Amino acid sequence: MFRSDSSFLGNIPPVVKNLLIVNILFWFASFTLASRLNLDYYLGLHYWGASMFNPAQMITYMFLHANFWHLFFNMFGLYMFGRILEQVLGPKRFLFYYFTTGLGAAIVQQLMWTIEIHPIIESVNAQLANGAAANLLAQKDMFLNQFITIGASGAVFGLLLAFGMMFPDQPLFLMFIPIPIKAKYFVIGYAAIELIFGVGNFSFDNVAHFAHLGGMLFGFFVLLYWRKKR
Repeated sequence: MFRSDSSFLGNIPPVVKNLLIVNILFWFASFTLASRLNLDYYLGLHYWGASMFNPAQMITYMFLHANFWHLFFNMFGLYMFGRILEQVLGPKRFLFYYFTTGLGAAIVQQLMWTIEIHPIIESVNAQLANGAAANLLAQKDMFLNQFITIGASGAVFGLLLAFGMMFPDQPLFLMFIPIPIKAKYFVIGYAAIELIFGVGNFSFDNVAHFAHLGGMLFGFFVLLYWRKKR
């Protein structure tokens, strides 16, 4: 997706290294166990009102990815920005920030699902109250369980925001486009694109854009709090 100036290159710090390893191991497990066990169904983030929802999924969903390229680009972002931010924030603060933005992305995704699904649930509940067929309840459960989100994108977008706030004038380069873009403009532009696609809700798009924005939003509040404390 993007690369930073060569002056930022260096060894991978421990937290980023371990996050990379864990994400790769989860992807490998999902790939090898696919025919026997669907990890996405059990560890992916379900809608909070679904029977398959488990609070632990608010964390575990971050370590699952749909395919190799989904994993690759998220891990590339984690490597490019995470190793720099861990050196600036320190391991403990960086790890807290990473999981907070990932959790924030999950919370925003749950809110968006609630808004999207609520009218349908109200209609089904009204039919059940009026004595609708018993199998309607099972259909409702199947419907709710089909909403699943996976991926570290929310946390990675939180890292992108932090990089843009800490190094606003650092030039970034889009792959195959050798035109430098300052980090602050890159972050603003990416956020705008996510908002457009999220609001547009295009039929061909199955990306959780509001979850990405949720990671950035929670990251912004964490960084704002730290700045005030300092």
